[in-house]
Amino acid sequence: LTDSDREIEWTAAMPSALRTDDEVLPNIQRIIAVASGKGGVGKSTVSVNLAAGLAERGARVGLFDADIYGPNVPRMVESDEGPEATEDRTLHPPEQYGVKLMSMDFLVGADDPVIWRGPMVHKVLTQLVEDVEWGSLDYLVVDLPPGTGDTQLTVLQTLPLTGAVIVTTPQQVAIDDAVKGLRMFGEHETPVLGIAENMSSFRCPDCGGSHDIFGSGGGEAFADEENLPFLGAIPLDPAIRAGGDSGKPIVREDGQTADAFRTLTENVANNVGIVRRQQASNHAKTTPEQ
Repeated sequence: LTDSDREIEWTAAMPSALRTDDEVLPNIQRIIAVASGKGGVGKSTVSVNLAAGLAERGARVGLFDADIYGPNVPRMVESDEGPEATEDRTLHPPEQYGVKLMSMDFLVGADDPVIWRGPMVHKVLTQLVEDVEWGSLDYLVVDLPPGTGDTQLTVLQTLPLTGAVIVTTPQQVAIDDAVKGLRMFGEHETPVLGIAENMSSFRCPDCGGSHDIFGSGGGEAFADEENLPFLGAIPLDPAIRAGGDSGKPIVREDGQTADAFRTLTENVANNVGIVRRQQASNHAKTTPEQ
């Protein structure tokens, strides 16, 4: 072999494993829930950039905006095109930045509020899971609303989650609520892939210094206390807000903030691989020899 023949192609795509045809969404290999204990910590920002980052690494990716009451994903990826209905009365999701998309925002008016009780939320989420033609995906990223309510319970009971990412900001108030989200996944035996700290510090464009607006190190300390991986710290950068409002995920750009999201994406993909290998090993140990 020549040196050029020895080049390694790095990709986030994964081989199929441990999935059967009678499961929900059997053609989707990895389903990752992105959750937070409280609102306003940047969970949708992490979801969008994680999905776009995985796609940039060569994976086949879908992004399911499961926030029925406050869906933001279409704006954050600049997608005005809704799903197409097929002859089989299923939905073919639109695609942006190599990511297949589904959101309640596609199905209601732009300014129309969704005023539903829990049973209706459960019904619609279940139908979206069953009726969307995601095709064959390496990853489906599920952007959950804040809290531990009806939507979270439906997702946990309906989807075969590979694992969850918990998003927090450094201050103790956010971490207090993040603990509740963590315990929720534990009660449903869903692995937590790690803790992501958003709004970690503000980099001043004028003085060049970093300022800890919301405190420092809270997310990493939380991960250490719970013996969980720390997925990375995302700075408080106005460019993130600008990218979200304009529909251009910053992970696709250059710079330190984009690199921080790429690091988070790489850590999530690596930890998914670790979880799947552990599951495969446990499966082999519990399966009797033929």
